[in-house]
Amino acid sequence: MANIENINFNGKHVVVRVDFNVPLDENLNITDDTRMRAALPTLRKVIDDKGMLVIMSHLGRPKKNPDPKFSLKSIVKHLEELLGQSVTFADDCMKASEVIANMKQGDVVLLENLRFYAEEEGKPRGIEKEDAGYDEAKKAVKASQKEFTKTLASYGEYYINDAFGTAHRAHASTALIADYFDAEHKMFGYLMAKEVLAVEKVMNDIKRPFTAVMGGSKVSTKIDIIENLLNKVDNLILCGGMTYTFKKALGGNVGNSICELDKLDLALEIIEKAKNKGVNLVLSIDTLAGNNFSNDCDTQVVDPMNIPEGWEGMDIGPKTRVMFADVIKGSKTILWNGPCGVFEFDTFANGSKAIAEAIAEATKNGAFSLIGGGDSVACINKFHLADQVSYVSTGGGALLEAIEGKVLPGIAAIEK
Repeated sequence: MANIENINFNGKHVVVRVDFNVPLDENLNITDDTRMRAALPTLRKVIDDKGMLVIMSHLGRPKKNPDPKFSLKSIVKHLEELLGQSVTFADDCMKASEVIANMKQGDVVLLENLRFYAEEEGKPRGIEKEDAGYDEAKKAVKASQKEFTKTLASYGEYYINDAFGTAHRAHASTALIADYFDAEHKMFGYLMAKEVLAVEKVMNDIKRPFTAVMGGSKVSTKIDIIENLLNKVDNLILCGGMTYTFKKALGGNVGNSICELDKLDLALEIIEKAKNKGVNLVLSIDTLAGNNFSNDCDTQVVDPMNIPEGWEGMDIGPKTRVMFADVIKGSKTILWNGPCGVFEFDTFANGSKAIAEAIAEATKNGAFSLIGGGDSVACINKFHLADQVSYVSTGGGALLEAIEGKVLPGIAAIEK
């Protein structure tokens, strides 16, 4: 694998896979350009080297080709503003050879949405898995996927993957394309390299004590992550809606709180595993409950083992805030995935804010902190503390799979 820093792309065509899957409003205006800004250092490197930059990405989940509301044409103007130069738009990612052949040094071409073609994901469209002809349809898409991938690869002499957000997908542009480039001509972009390093640091280069804070509404969606973390952490703070499945499993009354009744045994197994592995499993000792799911409902602080009927736990209480913060402040490695309450409502945001502030303080005192996955990024941004932690991941699902210990195809394809 080559290092982007050591390559001069002067006069070379460079294909860069980015994650420009940005949110758009009903008028197709970008509402958050974080992912575009995150890719700028890599794009600028190719342009400044006088290379010829070919950018490719997906946007949303289109089911047909073309589909105007998923066209990357919507982002061209803003991309030009960010780069400070004109961008040529190739309106069919499979028919861009002529546009690319006519590029001059420093030029930029943006390909149309890769997912306009079913071959990008390698899944047939218009047919369900249960349908009789699905296997044949999938075989046909997989066969044509090879030509699709080969065409994308033909657009460049170098391939850079800077899309950590899709690294967990074995798609044509994120994994299969890398086979067309030898080790000296494929590499991570700056963003991808930072993401990989951050995950490596938090999962393998651990300074202790290591504390993971896992939020979220359901224990079922976090079980693989929790089980992997139990082999690595010193402290595991569980919060958010999943708390009430644990409290119920321990014999508590959780009122109207979210609770997975079919996962009570699983919750008890996790408690037992933590005990056997010597992990300090930290659960709330008081809860801020509301009498309906809204910002201006009535509230009361209650025992999470005895929440009254008609009330639901929506945030941790003041004693728990102090307890969680103390554990976090005493840590040297911190991973935070998922808020501990309904932080979108200001009434129930204080628990998540206390966690964010404790992580910022621990980071200031030398801890390494990684924030990512789910709503924790939106959470840290809400409290304006993103610049006070070590790293905020753009990865989402990719980060979660990395924490689960899975091999990410987009990373493996570059490293092999």
